[in-house]
Amino acid sequence: MHIQTGTETDHALIARPAVGDRRVVDIVLASDAHGAFVWGVLDRLLDEPSLSICNITASGFGAMEAVVLAYGLALGGRRGARTALANFWRRVSHASMFAADAASPLRSILEQSIDIAVIRDKNRPLQLSILASNARTDAVKIFAGDQLSIDAILAAATIPFLFPAVEIDGDSYWGDGDLSALPALQLDTGHRLVVTGKPTLFTTPCADRRLAATPCAMKCAPTHAIFDRQHRAGAALFTRPWTDWGELTDMRDRGRERAGDWLFADNSVADECSAVDGKNRYL
Repeated sequence: MHIQTGTETDHALIARPAVGDRRVVDIVLASDAHGAFVWGVLDRLLDEPSLSICNITASGFGAMEAVVLAYGLALGGRRGARTALANFWRRVSHASMFAADAASPLRSILEQSIDIAVIRDKNRPLQLSILASNARTDAVKIFAGDQLSIDAILAAATIPFLFPAVEIDGDSYWGDGDLSALPALQLDTGHRLVVTGKPTLFTTPCADRRLAATPCAMKCAPTHAIFDRQHRAGAALFTRPWTDWGELTDMRDRGRERAGDWLFADNSVADECSAVDGKNRYL
């Protein structure tokens, strides 16, 4: 095992029907959000007892963080998930001091951070979907359930053209999965929270919304987004998602702050079918 299991398990994060003030969300981690910023957002959400997460869909480096969170949650509840994420990023930072290139340590870091059998367990409380693109056709593939593997997670985290694609079942995949491939959520699922680097990435309205005044027959779930307002400043770090521990924790703290802003906002009044508008953006 990679984390201690003796800590008290808190499964309050597991999705369940909304009761009282409890909020249920599905989280989408976009490929353009720097990983340490995503870490901060997830770390803050794990602190919130009134929040339940039903699913996480992730592309880019966020795919690795999603599976680490799911692994830690399965073994040690919220505290286990936060510990697993912190340990993962310490490994990432440590690898930067010795790695000559940015690609080679990823497999070793991931294998040290999770047990893939736990991730594929059907009884795992948190459901995962990992997005990767076919390097030959650009078609987006969603890896979930029994299809989740170390290779699939690494493929999602691989920067296209900068690093070689990962071969899976005779085909090649890498990152930058298109979020438009995601199906619409229904209202009884709760809200969708997108963690992304820039406001323009996730602004497509519901497919059923043809005119602004037309009701949505699909009854899509409200969509919110947390953006990293310093996305451009961190752009160079995408070629090295691991870096100095101080830089990583600064980005983590910025993510925690943005997530805190979202948690304390009144999200219950979001337009059920709107694109991510100014009211629902947390910069």
